Amino acid sequence: MKKLLLLFVINLSFISLYGQPIDLFTQFNGHYDYTAIGNTLNASENNAGYCDMLAESSANLNLAPQQSIVSAMLYWSGSAGGDFDVKLNGINVSAQRTFSHVFNGPVYFAAFADVTSIVETYGSGVYTFSDMDILSTLGNYCGTGTNYGGWSIIVVYEDPALLLTQVSIFDGLESVSANSNSLNITLNNINAVSDLLSKIGFLAWEGDQQIAVGESLFINNIQINNPPLNPGNNAFNGTNSYTNSNQLYNMDLDYYSLEGVVQPGDTQIDIQLTSQQDFIMVNNIITVVNSELPDGTVIIEDVVVSPQQDELEITYKVSNVNSTNVL
Repeated sequence: MKKLLLLFVINLSFISLYGQPIDLFTQFNGHYDYTAIGNTLNASENNAGYCDMLAESSANLNLAPQQSIVSAMLYWSGSAGGDFDVKLNGINVSAQRTFSHVFNGPVYFAAFADVTSIVETYGSGVYTFSDMDILSTLGNYCGTGTNYGGWSIIVVYEDPALLLTQVSIFDGLESVSANSNSLNITLNNINAVSDLLSKIGFLAWEGDQQIAVGESLFINNIQINNPPLNPGNNAFNGTNSYTNSNQLYNMDLDYYSLEGVVQPGDTQIDIQLTSQQDFIMVNNIITVVNSELPDGTVIIEDVVVSPQQDELEITYKVSNVNSTNVL
């Protein structure tokens, strides 16, 4: 039997919202890049009176022959206390990490699972997400136009032809809205030696195409836009930059170039998102920067134990191959 977790929030008159701060989850250093796929479970934008949820949705992954999968991370989210047991291509997936956000009383959730083994098995092709059941409480959200559901997979891959890069995945669940007009996020532990081919990606929930009131996205004090898909006054508007679609209803899967935005030597990236009306939740942020880091791989080759002499002789090798910096 599926587990549907409904969180009842009691006596929240003193607090309008809370969630989990966006923070560094994991990093990859090498000849790496990433792509993202995903889809909404909304058949139309929720402010159009839509109050239902698709049983499943699909997206297509396309990797080149020389690109090998390093990691695949599934995120899913919806307007409910949470459903943490879902399916990907018919395979049961359970959440390994969960996120929760309260906004004016109602609870919204997101979840994470490592699906590297599934993506390694299926490779390029169609991925279908299903079995997220939040229908029993969906009606609690329809009156405020915040009913939504969706999913995304981040795929980090290795390609020998790429520059040495640092791919960083930050996640949490933070929001901006009419109640809290500005959201500031600082991404730390960045190691940029140049802005060459650098980029930043966002997975966000509940953004509306038809609401663009005081909405803006600044990165390192530079306003970011990608017209016509993501205009400067409506960055989170139900779009998918990876497929050029404007019908990713109430979720955003977008990326932007950071060339000219990050500078050599930068160790952090500052993000400011504003909104005077639209309720937007940021779930993850991915950065890719040209990076120089030491490798420092240590391999123990042999161990000899001499009990009589109380000695332990270890033969080991330290290498610094996958790097452009001194160890």
